[in-house]
Amino acid sequence: MNRLTELQYPFSEPPTDGQTLPVAKGVNWVRMPLPFALDHINLWLLDDGETLAAIDTGFGLDEVREYWNTILANDGRAVGSVVVTHHHPDHLGLASWLAAKSGAPVAMTQGEFLAGHAIWHQTPGMGVPHMVEQFRRHGLDDARQAALVDRGNGYRRGVPTLPEAYHRLFDGDVVTIGGHEWRVIVGYGHAPEHASLYCAQLGVLISGDMLLPRISTNVSVYAATPNDDPLGWFLDSLNRFKDLPDDTLVLPSHGQPFRGIRTRIAQLETHHRERCDELLGAIGMPASAADVLSTLFPRELDTHQVMFAMGEAIAHLNYLVKRNEARKLTSDDGTIRFERIA
Repeated sequence: MNRLTELQYPFSEPPTDGQTLPVAKGVNWVRMPLPFALDHINLWLLDDGETLAAIDTGFGLDEVREYWNTILANDGRAVGSVVVTHHHPDHLGLASWLAAKSGAPVAMTQGEFLAGHAIWHQTPGMGVPHMVEQFRRHGLDDARQAALVDRGNGYRRGVPTLPEAYHRLFDGDVVTIGGHEWRVIVGYGHAPEHASLYCAQLGVLISGDMLLPRISTNVSVYAATPNDDPLGWFLDSLNRFKDLPDDTLVLPSHGQPFRGIRTRIAQLETHHRERCDELLGAIGMPASAADVLSTLFPRELDTHQVMFAMGEAIAHLNYLVKRNEARKLTSDDGTIRFERIA
């Protein structure tokens, strides 16, 4: 099929909370609330014979548990397996709880399992103090540092308990659900080893956060690996989806299901190049990541958004350094700034 020049949205309305909406044979759309400006997550419930397979699980809120209980009671089947695309709280949050209801196994990549445990347990380089110190070195002011400290370990609020064991997924693995084969496509940048699932038989891609229709997924640099290039990894990972048929139904974690994979990838590539060009315009003279927050995010940011915005600003600046478009400068007091290479 020829490339779609515009994204197509086949469903006019999402399911209401606590309800399911069929989107393909044996594939049901579930939408759960989030306590943030981004106020929802899409989850996917797949028919698997006498049981159900849950793809992602939602944020650890009592109302989300109640919605799950309603959905499962209405269906009458138990969850026989849980697949987690990545470790972020809206995806992993209720995996342990949902799996424990019927003794279902949890499947995820090793990178996501370990990252979840590292943040939950606040291991070196992955805890709030290390994140705040990283942001201090990148120029974040005292007041916003203090707000992040006061916020504490928000991860545990979204992920009350973690799986203690899991079935490890690898890129290229095939997971059979309801007689259909789903191929694991691992992507990088948004999370250590994000697992998307593609079913050629159904023409469906469960993209998780790797492909979103209207926003670009967050890419951030962890304090444990301060020189990483997550934006470069994310853009490289998008190439893994370019060979899928363009009329594939993409099921994203946020926003509406859509068709037009290659058009969306092109939009994302252009978006990030434009952001990098804006940054290059802002760092003609040395500037920190905090100095350029308003360049990337020209709006008021709450504390939760500041955390993501700082991580993303550092990621874009590191990307420019890796491509010799900018240089990284460290002052005697440890403050990090970036300067455009003429």
